[in-house]
Formats: sequence, C-alpha cells, structure tokens
Amino acid sequence: MSAFQGVRVLDLSQGQVGPMSAMLFGDYGATVLKIEPLGGDRAKDRPGYLAWNRNKAILALDPMDADGRARLERLIAGADVLVVDHGPTALAALGLTGEAVTAQHPRLIHLWTPPFGTAGAWSDLPAHHAMLTGLCGAAWRQASYADQPTWHVTPIVHGVQALLAATAGAAALYEREQTGRGQTVVVSGLHAMAEVACQITAVGEPSYYRGSPTGGSLGYRLYRCGDGQWLFLGALFSHFFYRALSAVGLLGGDMYDMGGSLEAKLMSGPRDHWVERLQAAEVPAGPVRRRDAWLGSEIASANALVATLEGGGCGAVRMPGVLAKLRGTPGAAARLPRPATKAEVEAFALAESAPASRAERKPKPLAGVRVLDLGTVIAGAYAGSILANFGADVVKVESPDGDPFRGMGGGFMNYNRGKRGLGLDLKPPAGRALFHDLAQGADVVLDNYRLGVRERLGIDHAALAKVNPRIISCSAITYGSQGSLARQPGFDGALQAWSGQMAAQGGEGGEPVFHSIPINDVATAALTAFAIAAALYARERTGEGQDVETSLAAAATALQFGDLVTFEGSEPAPQGARDCVGFAALERYYRCRGGWITLACTGAEQFEGLAEALGRAEWLRRWPGDSALAEPPDGPLARAVAEALAEMARDDVLQRLAAASVPAAPVLRPEETHRCEFFWDNGYFQLYGDSWGGQLVGSKGFATFNGEAASFDRLNPGLGEHGVEVLVEYGIGRDRMLELAKAGVIFRG
Repeated sequence: MSAFQGVRVLDLSQGQVGPMSAMLFGDYGATVLKIEPLGGDRAKDRPGYLAWNRNKAILALDPMDADGRARLERLIAGADVLVVDHGPTALAALGLTGEAVTAQHPRLIHLWTPPFGTAGAWSDLPAHHAMLTGLCGAAWRQASYADQPTWHVTPIVHGVQALLAATAGAAALYEREQTGRGQTVVVSGLHAMAEVACQITAVGEPSYYRGSPTGGSLGYRLYRCGDGQWLFLGALFSHFFYRALSAVGLLGGDMYDMGGSLEAKLMSGPRDHWVERLQAAEVPAGPVRRRDAWLGSEIASANALVATLEGGGCGAVRMPGVLAKLRGTPGAAARLPRPATKAEVEAFALAESAPASRAERKPKPLAGVRVLDLGTVIAGAYAGSILANFGADVVKVESPDGDPFRGMGGGFMNYNRGKRGLGLDLKPPAGRALFHDLAQGADVVLDNYRLGVRERLGIDHAALAKVNPRIISCSAITYGSQGSLARQPGFDGALQAWSGQMAAQGGEGGEPVFHSIPINDVATAALTAFAIAAALYARERTGEGQDVETSLAAAATALQFGDLVTFEGSEPAPQGARDCVGFAALERYYRCRGGWITLACTGAEQFEGLAEALGRAEWLRRWPGDSALAEPPDGPLARAVAEALAEMARDDVLQRLAAASVPAAPVLRPEETHRCEFFWDNGYFQLYGDSWGGQLVGSKGFATFNGEAASFDRLNPGLGEHGVEVLVEYGIGRDRMLELAKAGVIFRG
C-alpha cells in the first residue's frame, strides 16, 4: 500500500508548481486526473512536463464551456483534493475560489498555489521564477562579481513551493481523517520565498551578507585544482577545517596566509586526487560536476533517484525518481502522462465522498502531533520548524554541546522557530532510556545524523518501534543511505557541486558559482516535512508507524526536477553565465534609474506591448513576429532595451509596462521588501521581539489554512529552555527528573 492510495486528486494547474505538487501525491498512490486546456498545458513542450505529470491521466476540457463546466463540476464532486494555480482574478472569474468550492463540497481539500500572492499589485503576475526571486529580494542575496542582481538558473523557489504545497495538502488530509472536514489551503510563491530566502533580521537592517561567487569563507568555498577542474570544500566547522588542512598537508603552516597556501596546494594536483584525500579524512567535499551527469552518478542510482519510463512517443525518458523513501508505504514513478480513458473519467466522477463531519476543526492541521526533533544546522532543524508552523508540538532535543549552528545568530533563529527546547545527553544509558520513554508518547522522531549514528545511540527505528509501534522515524541523510558515500559527512555546498547546480549557474565553460542561499538545505527541510506528513496520513489508515528517509541528494534532484529530464531529441536545460542576468533579451534583469526590473516577455504580443510602451516602434520592424523571443541576453535587442531603460525611472517603467500588459516587476533588495506594502498585505512578514528588547522581522509562515496564516508563536528555544515543562507533559516524574539533572543527563544551557 502507498501512502495516498485511494485519494483522488483533480489537478487543474499548469507549468511546474501545481503539477509537481499533484505529482507527489500520485507518486505515493493517489489517483490523479489532470484537466488541461484544449490547447494543452502551457509547459507541454518542455521536457519537464513528462516528469511533473507522470502517473497522471490527462483530460482536456474548457471550463468556460457549458458542457465542459458541467463535467468539471462532477469531477470536483468526486475529488478529495483539488489543485489550482491561477492568480486571484482568474480564479474568481472561474468561480473556483476555495470559499465557493468548499461550501459545496465540505470534505474537499482546496489546494491553491498562486504564483505570487493572493492580493495586491503583483498578485496576478504570471508564474515566472526570476520575477518572483527578483521581487522578493533573493536575486540580491546571490553573490556576484558586479553590484547587480543575479538570475537563478535552477528554479529553486518553484521546487520548494511544490514541496510545501504537497506538505500542506497532506497535512490537511491528515486532519480530515480525524475531523471529517475539508478545508482551503494556500501555498503561494510568497510562502515558498519565505521558506527559501527570508531571514530573521533587525527592522531596517541592510541586505543579508552575500559573500563571494566562490563561497563565503576559507573553509566553505570553491577551489580550482591543478587540472583546471573545481572542487567544493565544505569544512563548515573548525574541526572539519583542521582535518582538511591535515589531509592536504598544510596543518602547522602559516595560518596568516592560509588562504593563499590552500589555493596553491590544491593547484598542485588534480581535482580527483584532492577529493579522494578529503573524503578519506571524512571532510565534507565534492567535485563540481555537470548537471547532465547527476542522474548517472552513483549517488543517484544507488539511492533510486533516477527512473526511466517508456511511452508517449518519446522513447525512453530518463527523469528523477521518487524523492522520499517511505519504507512502509513506498512510492513509485510508474508511467508517463497519458490521455484519460472514458472509464477512468467516469469512475472519478462517480466516486462517492463520505459525508462531512461536524467534529471540531483543529486550529492547524498538525495540532496534536508530537515531534522529537534531533535535527541540527539547517536541513534537519528547519524541517521541524515547518512542522511547527503547521501546528505540531516540536521539541528540539540537544546534546550538551548544543546545535553547532547556535552561534549563527539570525540563521539559527530562523531555522528553529516555533520549538521548545530539551537538553538531553543520549550517550549514557539513562539518557537513552529517557528518550525511549519520550518516544512512547511521541508521533515523530526527526534527525539528520550521519548514517549509523542512530543505531550507535540505540534510537534507530527498530529500537523505537519496540516501545511505540506507531512511531514515525525520519532521517535526512546527506547522500542517502546507499552507495560508497553514504557514511560521508556533507553539507549543502557539496551537493551543489555534485548535482551540477554550481556548474549550471556558472554556464558552459565558465567558472562554477556557489549559491549564497543554502538551496539544498531549505529544500531538504521541505521534502522532509512532506515525507513526515505523508507518513502521518498513512498511519491514520494503517495504524502503523514507519521508517522514512530523505536526503540532500534527493533535494538537489527535486530542485532540478524538470531540468534533469532527457530523451532522444530533448532540448538541453538552460545554462547561466558569469553574473547571469537572464536567459534572453526579453527575459532578463534590466537596470533603470532608481533600481532594477525583471522583464518577462514570453510571447510576441508582449514584445509588441513593450515596444509600444517605450515608444520604440522600430524594434517591431527589426525583430518581427517571434524573432525577438530568440534574441540572446547580451545581443543587439538586449542592448537596445538596456539603453532605453537606463534613463527611465523604475516606477515609471513598471507603470507603462503594466498598462501594456507586459509582465514585469521590480527587483528589490531584501531591506526594500520590509517597506513594501505588498508583502505585509500578503502576510509575508511577522514582527518578533528579541531577548534584548529589540524588534526583529522575519517570515510569518509557509501556508494559509482556512484563511488563517500559519505563524510561529515563539522564536528559537534556548538550550534546554523548556525541559521541565516538556518532561512533565510526557509523564516523567519529579524524582526521576531530579536524578537525571544531578547526573547531567538533562540540563539547561
């Protein structure tokens, strides 16, 4: 049995985000019927379409036609989940708002993934990754050699939005199993941006530190080796760095010129030699590989992150495999999208839903779920915060040394919001026994330990299942649990290198680029939260817990999901460049007077609107029809547009383009977003008080449930801050607590 077996998903979305979120349900057993316009999905010619819509049956109909609308209404009545991705104006015009649909179908989960927000000036913009990252400040977070925003080649935020949407939808299904009630769920592009790039800062604080395109520190950066190839050294913490120096023969050298010495040393030998030396010393590191080699790597193949499907007139199609391992209710990439049969459509429309319950609704869908969170740094820790944002009671369990990320200020705050803290030493038998007792009253145990640590501590799934058969154990492992690298330590940057993300950002023949945002960490957090929500839903139906595995390797695959799809004759995925500003003359960042904008023309009619708005009719004669769309980002048309915009005020340009229906948005610095009403109107930000009496600003949350924005009721916990109250709630007696405290097994920092 798969986690969502028996669930019916009606997918009315197009492009990547909505289809990929529906695909995640289909991968784990749901029946997914996709409704497409008569002309097909707007992404139908992209290789990624075949992956985002696998395991689905496709039905074309026009919802504005009377017959088409009647058929659609019958299908909605048979669905458990309805996925829509329109902007707010288009959704209202279709009569498919959450309020309208759930009023008719009280058990339905209405899952809305709008490209931007739900209200305000930019909410009806079409889905476009660069417009979103530009508007929300992420383009200025990426390091560049020049003082300019950077176009992200990997569609990071779209991948995370799909993962968060599936997580929120699974959480809503979990609640429905307990209350009988459906609900409206919104996971917008802004919610995904909040998860990916919004940091905790002081109000009005300048832009987040961007670092360098090669990395932010001596031990955590790219290095060129003697054969011209690159590696990424991921020695994030001091013990790894000293181990790295020893591995390359520099320990004891001149620490004042260690940067130059390390660069020179690595230039003295080939890349693979140094990677082998570093890995032998268990130092996080990875070679910079091309993206097209990722699915053929041992990491991907050993961990079933690659699938090959036949059919659809494309021959053999290689694509990413199932992303999370739910060992009790596994998933599968079974088939390519295909037309729905008449029988499938009729069966979907005739499905009977149970009557809606009058049981009391939960304040948030995961309310009542207890999570023991052993996660540290970013990937594991942040997954716990997402679960807390969706209502779970998350207890951060830390060793006497504490989370090594505690010294990272706003970063640690951001990735650990919403939790309570328990200090517990798991190494002595008394600590292990206490953890087993806590597991009896918990629903989930979450960690991102290296492979084998859980077993060594005696808290692996088999051990915990003996005391609680309903426990869900989830481990987020760097490289996955299989293959020669399974026991190696690793961080986000190493997976950026291995998976081809750095090479793709730098472009063909260019230097690789380190992503300043920890893209695989934040994606792993979202993927892990989804896997746990899916396992919780499965447990409601099977009564059994299970062991779950996610990885940074799987997250790196998720972020490049569509770009990794290949078949004979398929178009190659886009490549970046040094300080990349876009993919084409009409899709790139441009400087105006007073700031930058994203121009996102994808059709000839939009180019006509651009020429008219800027008073450049001669452009239409020089680049007639669709020819302008093929112009490169550094060619004659790009130079003409750049020259025209350079002396125009940014706000004036945006007003003209909006009046001409040309997709465009400002490229804001992070601190500019604090002053922009659009973000506050959409519930993007939340104010927090810090322990020193100041005021901080950060993201509010990652979804909206029934019109209520998910938010955090606290910042990060202090080390062991809530130990007594947590232990009391888990039924641990006073005398035992005193004994454990005297022995140092439980503590407060």
